[in-house]
Amino acid sequence: MSTPVSSIRNLGPAVEAACHKAGIHSAEELRALGADETYARLLRSGTRPHFIGYYVLVMGLQGRPWNDCKGKEKAELRARFDALKAKTFTPKVKATNELEAWLDKIGVIEKSTL
Repeated sequence: MSTPVSSIRNLGPAVEAACHKAGIHSAEELRALGADETYARLLRSGTRPHFIGYYVLVMGLQGRPWNDCKGKEKAELRARFDALKAKTFTPKVKATNELEAWLDKIGVIEKSTL
């Protein structure tokens, strides 16, 4: 029997639903994929990129509280997230101004809704 995705520390029903949409149906499958491949699949299935969601996933797979990510480790994870987002996520429309571009970069808005 498989273990629910939400059994992984920090991951709740919303992440579990997003994982199901991305074709990831168990905690075992998610662990086997690892954080980066899981997040790439989430992005490809329509999840909006958000750095906090990414590092919550990384921390959860390590069995750590989500807010345990700090300093140099957080900066390194940010670089990984930015590279993953650039490689995997294609915005639906181009930002119309610098503010929208910045808000999209940090994952606050989805440009397709503007």
